[in-house]
Amino acid sequence: MQIIQPHYHAIARTAQDYERMAMSGVVAVCEPAFWAGFDRKYPETFIDYFRQIGEFEPTRAADYGIRHFFWVAVNPKEAENPELSREVLKKFPDFFEMPNCLGVGETGLHKSTANEAMIFEEQVSLAVEHDQLILIHTPHLEDKTHGTRRILEILEGLPVDRNRVWIDHAEEHTIRPILDAGYWSGFTLYPITKCSPKRAVDMLELYGRERILVNSSADWGPSDPFTLQECVCEYRRRGNSLQDAMEIFYNNPVRFLGQNPKFDLPLLKVEEMREEAEAPAEQPAEEPADRA
Repeated sequence: MQIIQPHYHAIARTAQDYERMAMSGVVAVCEPAFWAGFDRKYPETFIDYFRQIGEFEPTRAADYGIRHFFWVAVNPKEAENPELSREVLKKFPDFFEMPNCLGVGETGLHKSTANEAMIFEEQVSLAVEHDQLILIHTPHLEDKTHGTRRILEILEGLPVDRNRVWIDHAEEHTIRPILDAGYWSGFTLYPITKCSPKRAVDMLELYGRERILVNSSADWGPSDPFTLQECVCEYRRRGNSLQDAMEIFYNNPVRFLGQNPKFDLPLLKVEEMREEAEAPAEQPAEEPADRA
């Protein structure tokens, strides 16, 4: 089965993770910009980071036959410095021109401060102006409900195409408002601060698979990209079909991300994959007999 990892911080992971993902069916990864573990002080630091995930990481992924795409954003944890944030935002259009950049993400809120909300709104407006996809981070744990509500309020006042907006890190108490408002929702399989594979499958069974993206968001914290494969196994263990699994873990990312023509992976059906696998191998042309 082919899998797409739609939210993955490859810069924090080893080449062995790429290798293991390739061996378990992952054909593409998408890397949003995120917090470095400390607050960056200079615009150039962000620019070099964007270049690393946009230029170098694709070469590491390609060594294992995996496509790599990326996003640009000022993480909400660093939005408390509006002057710095705006200097970085000026450079976004340069990256939008790159052949593997999908849009603005992950922007959003962390503590839902006034500065965070202001820079979030400016990033969304820039994405709309340049016809880019949008990936939004919702806060952790105790601020999840309030932060998600505040994000929805801000988006309500902006001219966004809701089908081109993905609100990530949803949990049982926040998924319904996101889906009801017409946005895509993401489940993040991350210990402690987000949700487990079993909880994600529970939510899939409760809310269905429409406009749902499942990801590991693996980074430098206590995380593992293979929680995504664990989720696939748990989903199948409960009796769901292979085609249904492919719809969630491959075709849904294609449906959302493919709204940017740079993400050109095709939708797949199990029958088509079986026919391709069962097709006889093309025989090499016979070598002409040596002339006497």
